[in-house]
Order: sequence, then structure tokens, then C-alpha cells
Amino acid sequence: MKVLILAGGLGTRLAEETSFKPKPMVEIGGYPILWHIMKLYGFYGFNDFVILTGYKSHIIKEYFTSYTMRYSNVTIDLSTNSLQIHSSKVEPWTITILYTGQENMTGSRIYQARDYVGGERFALTYGDGLGDIDLHALLDFHKKHKGAVTMTSVLPEGRFGALHFDESGERVSSFYEKPKGDLAQLDSSAQGGWINAGFFICEPSVFEYLSSDKACVFEQEPLRNLCASNNLYAYKHYGFWQCMDTLRDRNKLIELWSSGSAPWALWQSQTTKD
Repeated sequence: MKVLILAGGLGTRLAEETSFKPKPMVEIGGYPILWHIMKLYGFYGFNDFVILTGYKSHIIKEYFTSYTMRYSNVTIDLSTNSLQIHSSKVEPWTITILYTGQENMTGSRIYQARDYVGGERFALTYGDGLGDIDLHALLDFHKKHKGAVTMTSVLPEGRFGALHFDESGERVSSFYEKPKGDLAQLDSSAQGGWINAGFFICEPSVFEYLSSDKACVFEQEPLRNLCASNNLYAYKHYGFWQCMDTLRDRNKLIELWSSGSAPWALWQSQTTKD
């Protein structure tokens, strides 16, 4: 199953970094966040990637074309113009880097990958989000419900303390410091607060909802139409998830990685066991 990764946006809220590189190439602990996402998929055995690029696409291409040299021990003999690679941290990845336009929106970018998908089920995610999602459980959920698209959904951390009032509307009946989700979620009968966290599983029929129009936004009309046709399901993830929208988000991810407690780095626990 191929994994499509959206990696073409500008990342304007990370302008300090993205003035020089595309957002998926912003580094967490010396590795682009794109690498972290691919390592997560690779941990579950998904190693065939299609990276949908746009803004500063060449930087992503240059990174992967020099990947072996970047992470290998080498001897260079200038007198004979020879190169010997002693050891190499080679990933079992096949990577297609597809330029999908400088200003194209997400739906258009995905649509341009239809020939590379080859009429098969595929995974899809954003190039700026990390989580400890069980991708095998996600795939099983998708197969069980038989919809065109399954979206991973999460309850994000709240930014502020939340108040509940009594019937008078004046006395505070309960207080929650930075609860997950919105206020509605504090009511067990409510369904508010859940958001799109990416990490989709898609059937090839999803391309019927997309178009080549560069203004086609996957998260707008296509997802609404999928909902209307009863073809969109949500896999609820209760573990760690974090997008990298701002420098604050980036710094949080760097701190987790540097501390050795990055929840998404499942491949590290596997290495330790080995």
C-alpha cells in the first residue's frame, strides 16, 4: 500500500524556518519532520512513498538523492577520484517525489497522484503531523467499515482553562484546566472537539470526489461530499498527536525528541528490544 504525503504548502506560520525550506523539511532533532513521519509508516511495514511537493520541491529531492551519503561512513581518495562506502543506514523505502504545483491546494495535489496509486487502496497524511497512531489498527478499522475514506481524529489539548456554570449562569459549577477538545466535549453526550489529524486510509474511489483544479481543497467540498454519501469514517486516536503549525509546536517536538521520550518514535523501542 502506497503512502501519499502532502508536502507542498508554504508553512507561513513557521516563516523563520520556511523562508529557506519547505515545512516538511523543518528539523526535529537533526532530521526533517518528513523523515519522522516516514519512519513511523516504515515501522508498520509501509515503505512505498509518494511525496506530493510544491514550494521548494528541489530541497526535498536533494535530501533524498543524497540520503545514502548523508548517513554513511565513507573514505574519499581525491588522488584516484574514488569513493568507498563502509557502512550505510539505508531505509527500505521507495520514494516517488511528485511536483504538484506551486499554488495547488490539497485536493488537486492528491488528484495528481492517481496514476501512481494504480487503482489500489492507499494511505494519506500531512507532512507536518506526528503521532503514535497504530497504523495497523487504523487499516483494520477502515476495512471493517468499508467506506471510501477513513480519517484519524483526535482531541487536541485545550489552550485555556474551561468553566461550566450552574443554571443561573453566574456560579462556576466545575473547572477544567486545559481540557482536551472543546467545552462541548466535557458533556459525555456531546461529540464536539474531535478534529482531523490526517493519517487517512483511502480507496481509489476517492478520486471521484477530487479534481485537477488547483483550487480543489480536499478538506472542504470533497470531504463534505464524502460525508453526504456516507463514505467518510473517523478512527478515534486517544494517544499522542501533535501538528507543527508554529515555532512553539516545533520546540515542543524538539524537546520531546531530545529528552528521549518522543511518543511517535516507535522504531526506537524496536531498536532497543533488538
